[in-house]
Amino acid sequence: MKEQQFIQQLFHAHRDSRKIPSPSEVCSWLDGLLSVMFPELSNRRYRSEREVGQHYQQLKLELFTLLEKIEDLLPARAEDLEAAFLDELPRNYELLQMDADAIMAGDPAAVSRTEVIRTYPGFRAIAVFRLANTFHRLGVPLIPRILTEHVHGVTGIDIHPGATVGERFCIDHGTGIVIGETVEIGNNVKIYQGVTLGALSVRKEYAKTKRHPTIEDNVVIYSGATILGGETIIGHDSVIGGNVWITRSVAPGSRVYYKSVAQPEAERTPGGM
Repeated sequence: MKEQQFIQQLFHAHRDSRKIPSPSEVCSWLDGLLSVMFPELSNRRYRSEREVGQHYQQLKLELFTLLEKIEDLLPARAEDLEAAFLDELPRNYELLQMDADAIMAGDPAAVSRTEVIRTYPGFRAIAVFRLANTFHRLGVPLIPRILTEHVHGVTGIDIHPGATVGERFCIDHGTGIVIGETVEIGNNVKIYQGVTLGALSVRKEYAKTKRHPTIEDNVVIYSGATILGGETIIGHDSVIGGNVWITRSVAPGSRVYYKSVAQPEAERTPGGM
């Protein structure tokens, strides 16, 4: 194909493409919203309540503009979904305050809530997930995945916006965590880096089924653990050790860990020769 033909093909693709908000627009709005919600993430200091209100109103308008661009894909009017999202914002704010406290309590290295909110990738990933999850539950397309894939690229933490996550969620370190669409996580759950909560099968016909595990309250999952399957339930108050592979349910209060069959050379008892 000659260069001019290729350019023409690209032009037609752009001309005929659906009007959608760009990732940069969505992420710019996200950064603005988080900076209003958390002073720790803001580079500005408001001099009055009115100034905060003006910035908030600006963010409302930006949200409406984003939704209006995909109004033909929405289950309701853009202004109704804008209002529904904002109605849930105080609850998300409350949940995120609890998440920050859980991370602060769960990480001995954390010295302040300010440090957790400002610098911890786990908090950032949870914050973006909770906002994306609200959009997902409202039936808004595209925007939830733009948000979670953006924070995935920034933190290395991949949480599908359709997952269900309870109160006081703690992610420690976080890099390499994968949490699938139909995962259900209870309250007071702590997850370390490299954990996968995934599906046993990725066949397309299972897309609308419960494919991912359920993690009940007060569970700790250490680094590198892989837990798969929609019927797999990790019972409350269990501890899942590092690098284990689980495809069946675990009773409440269990301790699951990997035990090597072969004894390391350095630990063998010297024998007579």
